[in-house]
Amino acid sequence: MCWSATADLVAGTAIAGVGVACVARARRTGDLPLAALPLLLGTHQLVEAWVWHAGGGTGPATVAWTVIAFPLLAVWVPAGVLCAAPRHARRRLVVPLAIGVATAAALTYALATRTVRAEIRGHTVGYVLGLSHGGLLVAGYLVATVGSLLLSGDRRLRGLGLLAGVGALVCWALWRLEFVSTWCAFAAVCSVVVLGWTRRRYSRRSWWSCYQDR
Repeated sequence: MCWSATADLVAGTAIAGVGVACVARARRTGDLPLAALPLLLGTHQLVEAWVWHAGGGTGPATVAWTVIAFPLLAVWVPAGVLCAAPRHARRRLVVPLAIGVATAAALTYALATRTVRAEIRGHTVGYVLGLSHGGLLVAGYLVATVGSLLLSGDRRLRGLGLLAGVGALVCWALWRLEFVSTWCAFAAVCSVVVLGWTRRRYSRRSWWSCYQDR
């Protein structure tokens, strides 16, 4: 979420550009899902620019935004981390992936049986779905996304996990105050971290270790 349609449009374009650079650097098939994460986040921002333009409501832009934010990311992040992780870390990463799949299934069911509505609230957008057991779903979502990064066995990805956990709290607090949404800035910072991960992963010194993880 950003504070205006223009901010979403600018941030989404920039973040998607970082995603293209990350994907271009990836040389292992297993690294592609995680390398493409900034591309997904950038697309998410562009979709929300559409939500702003539509004035919120229950239209296709709102549904698309919610599908990406809720079930898709709950699976994409832990699956991407699992695919990119070294062999010794993969077994423990099955747990956050399984939790992500279960959480995504519950969120998908909610989206299929309820109407999601976007509300323009000053400099923020609120998405209302009326989830049952919301606390449990949030916990599962965080274990799947932040937890998988922390268990990745990669120093940069662990740093991204810490950043994601702290950033989520800050974004949530500012959103609750209806002061301003900072998600686009947070997504941009995370995307730069992923770009740094791809650069380091394919530096001359680390190329052989990446090849061995195939």
